[in-house]
Formats: sequence, structure tokens, C-alpha cells
Amino acid sequence: MKVLLVEDDRLLAEKIVQALRVEKFAVDVAGNGVDGQHMGETEAYDAAVLDLGLPKVPGAEVLRAWRKAGRQLPVLILTARDAWTDKVDGFKAGADDYLTKPFRVEELIMRLRALVRRSAGHAAPRIACGALSFDAQTGVFELDGLPLKLTALEWRVLECLVLRKDVVIERGDLTEKVYEGDVGTDSNSLEVIIARLRRKIGRDAIETVRGRGYRLIAVPSA
Repeated sequence: MKVLLVEDDRLLAEKIVQALRVEKFAVDVAGNGVDGQHMGETEAYDAAVLDLGLPKVPGAEVLRAWRKAGRQLPVLILTARDAWTDKVDGFKAGADDYLTKPFRVEELIMRLRALVRRSAGHAAPRIACGALSFDAQTGVFELDGLPLKLTALEWRVLECLVLRKDVVIERGDLTEKVYEGDVGTDSNSLEVIIARLRRKIGRDAIETVRGRGYRLIAVPSA
């Protein structure tokens, strides 16, 4: 999962980024509304955390610009404003959820996971694909009922695939949703990650669709 965080409080942003990366999220950060609006309009994200009280361009205006540009990513508003009218303005601008400062980072993570899961069309938190299951609420993968050990990059790729199981995901889309900044080194290239995942969940579980990308199909039992 790749998240855009638009927050001008540097210490708070660092705290959120650290917590998200521990949970294997990829995170890009913008410290003002101008940069945040540009990144949200030009990069691919699974969700955004957006502060309302931003310098240069207010968060509500950033969100309206994203929606006007056709960006449908789930957006969690994060702000110190707790008046009902501020919440109404955020939802009218196109927000999907709302957290008022101060907050627990654990709650932010749970809300983000729920937003991404629902945006992918999954009502229940547990998603099954044959012998593979994913608890979208906790971020835990299991194979035949046993926890699956994954690196952060492997987890991000497999999460993208399982949320859209049986659907071909373009290679470029996967790359954009997995990496922070520049694409990884050879040891962490998308092809290498796919190969490692096949060794862990089954060689035939991830289908290569030539010229397009990859598709997760029902994972057989071991």
C-alpha cells in the first residue's frame, strides 16, 4: 500500500511515517498544499492523509482540486479542527474519513486499511484466495492457516495483488504502488520480488500476462 501524507507539522509527519513504514506501508510526504496537490494529481497512491491547515493552499482546496482532476483515491482528513462545520466542509470537498488531533497512530493505520479495502470492493476485512488469506484489518497474510513471513516489498506487492485478485495489474501500476522514490535495485526489482513470492505461495499462484503485468489466482494448498 502506498500512501501520500500531506502534513506541515514535521515532527508529527515523522511520527506517522515511522509508524506506517513499520507496518510495511510505502509513504511519500508533502509539507504544504502546493506540493501535496501536485503529488496527488501526478502519482499513484492507494490513499492519502491530508491535513486541512496547510501552508500555501488549504487542505480542503487541495482535496477539491484532486476530485476535480478525477483522482478517486480514498482521503483521510487529519486536522486539529473539531467543529462540526469543519468536518462538513471536509466531507463536501470529497473526504472519505476524518480524524481529529490528537489521535492514536494505530487508529489512523486501521482507518487507512479499511478505506483501501472498501475502495477495492471488499466489505469484509478477511480476503481469501484459495489457501492464501489476508486480514486487511491487521495486515497479516496466512497460507494454509499459518502466518506468512514477507519482506516489506513482498508484502506491498502481494497486498496489491490480493486486493484485486483475478484481475491483471499492469506492471507500471504495481511499481508505482510499491516503491518509494526511485525504483529499487536489482535485488529488489519487481521481477525478483514476484519470483520470491512464487517460492513462498506457489509457482502458479501469480500468473504473468505477457506485455501487461501480473494476476493472482487461487493459491493451492501445500
